[in-house]
Amino acid sequence: LITDLMDKLTHIFGQGLSNSFYPVPQQAVGVGSAFEGWSPHAQDVVYHVLVPLSPPPGHAFHLELDTAGMLQRNFCVRVELLCTCTRERLEEDMLCFLHHPEEELRRKQDPSLLHTLCTGSYLDVEKTVHWFCRCVRVAWLLLPQSRHWRLVLQPCSRSCKFQLSKDKESFTAEMIFAVQQGDSDIFVGSQPTEVGIPSTTWLETYAVAEAKFFRHISRQAPQDSCHCKCLQLLTGFLMGVGFSSYALKTVVMHLLSTVPLTRWHRRDFGQRLMDILKYLRCSVDTKQLHHFVVGNASFPMEISLPSGFRVAEAPNLFEHLASSPDAHRKAVQEYNCLLHR
Repeated sequence: LITDLMDKLTHIFGQGLSNSFYPVPQQAVGVGSAFEGWSPHAQDVVYHVLVPLSPPPGHAFHLELDTAGMLQRNFCVRVELLCTCTRERLEEDMLCFLHHPEEELRRKQDPSLLHTLCTGSYLDVEKTVHWFCRCVRVAWLLLPQSRHWRLVLQPCSRSCKFQLSKDKESFTAEMIFAVQQGDSDIFVGSQPTEVGIPSTTWLETYAVAEAKFFRHISRQAPQDSCHCKCLQLLTGFLMGVGFSSYALKTVVMHLLSTVPLTRWHRRDFGQRLMDILKYLRCSVDTKQLHHFVVGNASFPMEISLPSGFRVAEAPNLFEHLASSPDAHRKAVQEYNCLLHR
């Protein structure tokens, strides 16, 4: 339902925005636990979809590194106007933003992206999200689903979150907007983060590459592979425990690359669970859990990464344990709590 809805919305946006200078939504990509097959709480599942944005005609996006954090890099998306005089000579119905007087542009053409969703020269996350939510509200009425389902938008400044309900059924979906890094499967996205981050800041996201990794594994693993069940079970026990589901997911991805896939049959479930817990305990003891995508030379070549990603220094997801004895002691206690459960 969510995938079909996103395809139809993208089609309507494509038609409605064909003569405007707003970002152009591309086909949405399902990411996160629900699409990877290990969502721990079926009743509370949120379907995360990443919506890539392409620049409109006469515009270009340039990613500028803002802060090179250890765990996640921040970027700004600079919007540049391009000369389109050649298009004019080909009798296309568009005036060049660079070489026509502003008065003529105002009179004959919609404003450029710089004058709608940007702050200064940079694409603004909050303006983009607000504009997209307005579009969803209008486009929804044109969809056949609107006759049977009720859509309620939930306010969020960095994503477009909505609930669909019909009788006793309900689904929650969250659209994250993103700009692709070159031709790779790495994006910079609008995903919600800590309070106070500037609205022109886009965070590097590895969600598409990770979702493709799970699909890569599912094609090669035994039909009754238990890797998703292991992850689903363990993340279900994380309530009140300090480990993130992303840390557990990272552990499982590392093990899927080292333990032969022929040893992930359903009959191996108990042993693989113990492998995951041992790997997690070892990571806590050594205060090191390396990022799975960045700095992983064995990451599947069929998944496209930016140049230098595979040989970069892998960020340490447990860096905070190395810098704080109190945090490390707490992590050991929380591991024991998880093991007890």
